[in-house]
Amino acid sequence: MAVAARTRRSNGTAVTPDGAVGARVKRLREAMDLSLRDLAERSGVSAPMLSQVERGETSPTLAIAQKIAGGLDLTLSQLLRLDEDRHVVIVRGGEGRTQRRRGHRLEELTPPLPGQRADVSLHTLAPGSATGGPGDPPLHEPGSRETAVVLEGEVEFFIDGQRYKLTEGDSATFDSDLPHHFENNGSDEARFVAVVAAGLRRG
Repeated sequence: MAVAARTRRSNGTAVTPDGAVGARVKRLREAMDLSLRDLAERSGVSAPMLSQVERGETSPTLAIAQKIAGGLDLTLSQLLRLDEDRHVVIVRGGEGRTQRRRGHRLEELTPPLPGQRADVSLHTLAPGSATGGPGDPPLHEPGSRETAVVLEGEVEFFIDGQRYKLTEGDSATFDSDLPHHFENNGSDEARFVAVVAAGLRRG
């Protein structure tokens, strides 16, 4: 369904249909641990305007909503929930939030929903690249557990001073609050999926 079909017009400007989007922006912002100032810097929308949107005092135009969506690493359709069917959120292939660093491409396959305790991501490593280094601190909260499944190629997995070689179809489940990283020391691209569940381990 086109965005315009789900919006109304006020003074000639397309706006979101009700104040629900403001509450959604606030929940998503807090789920990403962003302050209003943080989101303002990421989106290019002023903090006072964001505050008014979140409180439902104003409805953002589609142009403003587009900027807010970008600041939350979402598409406009995802922000306005046009990709949702009841409790289903669809993230199309290649449209997940993406980060790139030194030959490592990370695509988030799960949207940043409030209260979400598990995340799925797709990692692509160019030959000679890595997800991090031996001295990098862990990125996940205490008690987190991760499972990585190699889809293509070979990777070397380093954790707690140990090294493991993983090939296509292999998986590793580990405590992801320990320092760890993956390396592609082969001549071909490697891809793996990682699933991180927060706070599963007890002691």
